[in-house]
Amino acid sequence: MLGALITSKTRLKLLIKFFVSAGNTGYLRGIAEEFDESTNAIRKELNQLTEAGFLERKQEQKKVLYRANIDHPLFNPVQRLVHSFLGVDKVVDQVMERAGDVREVMLVGAYAKGQESDQLDVVVSGENLDKEYLQKLSEKTGKLINKEIRINFEKPSSGASIVVYQKGRENLLN
Repeated sequence: MLGALITSKTRLKLLIKFFVSAGNTGYLRGIAEEFDESTNAIRKELNQLTEAGFLERKQEQKKVLYRANIDHPLFNPVQRLVHSFLGVDKVVDQVMERAGDVREVMLVGAYAKGQESDQLDVVVSGENLDKEYLQKLSEKTGKLINKEIRINFEKPSSGASIVVYQKGRENLLN
C-alpha cells in the first residue's frame, strides 16, 4: 500500500525509521550501513526530506544527526500512515478489545529501531491476560498484515522499545 504511494524504497525506509518513533535518530553513514545502501542514495533522500521539512538536521561535532520534525503539520498523519503500514494499529486495537486488563503494549525489536522487518515484536503487560487469545490473535493479524507477530509478556532486558498504549492514557498511536 505505502510502497505504491512512495516508489523510492530508500525514502520509504527512511520514513519508517524516523516516523515509527519520534525518538529515532540517525547519521548518514550509520543509516547507509543499516540499509546496506550507498551514502549518495541516502544523502539524496535525507536532503529532500529535510528540505520538505519532514526531517530536522542538527550538527553534532563533525556529524550531522537527522530526526523527524515533530513540529511539521503532517508529522502525526505521516506517523499514523507508517503505523498503519506496519500493522501496529491493528495489533493494538485487537489486543485492547479482549485481552484482559492490559496495562501496557510496547513495540520492541527491529521496528522500534525504525528498521523494516518481516516480524513484529510486541510486549503486552497487565493483569489476567488471556495469553492463549493473544497468541491466536497474533497469528490471525499476522496473516492480515503479512508479517510474523511475536507476542511476549516480558520486556527484553535490552534494545529499543516504543510504548504504544499505556493504561490511563489515550492510545499513544493517535
